[in-house]
Amino acid sequence: MAQEIKRPEVGAVASWYRDPFAEMRAEMDRVFDSFLGPGFFSRPSLPKMTTAERVAPEVDVHENDKEIVFEAELPGVDEKDVNVTLREGVLSLKGEKKSKREEQKDNYHPVERSYGSFERSFRLPEGIDDNQVKASFDKGVLRVMIPKKAEAASVEKKIPIAKG
Repeated sequence: MAQEIKRPEVGAVASWYRDPFAEMRAEMDRVFDSFLGPGFFSRPSLPKMTTAERVAPEVDVHENDKEIVFEAELPGVDEKDVNVTLREGVLSLKGEKKSKREEQKDNYHPVERSYGSFERSFRLPEGIDDNQVKASFDKGVLRVMIPKKAEAASVEKKIPIAKG
């Protein structure tokens, strides 16, 4: 099965860093909820995410005896803004979701949609036919089909288990 390669973002906070103030707020919420009932001080909140996490596509990966297929949802991204590469057994999906928003001076309207560039990389298993890789883009879904070599399907063999 393919394995995603995570790359740290430039200027991103290390993934092991925990915000002590957020932890303190969560603990205070727990204490008040135990005294006053759940949701007394409730407020809608969304988890904090970096721009790349908001823009990075969600990818489904499935495989059978003949191929590995990657399907990435890219709503709002043009086909010309997507780049698919395969180098030394690593499949990379790169792209950019461009903003078409206009500046408004009088009123402020919150922008919840994400814009920016993204990159996802996956290490592929041995036995793929990198000369026959195909990609298609239809209705905001990128589909990359990576065929396996014929001998890769026959590599697996059953190992008998002995008693004792």
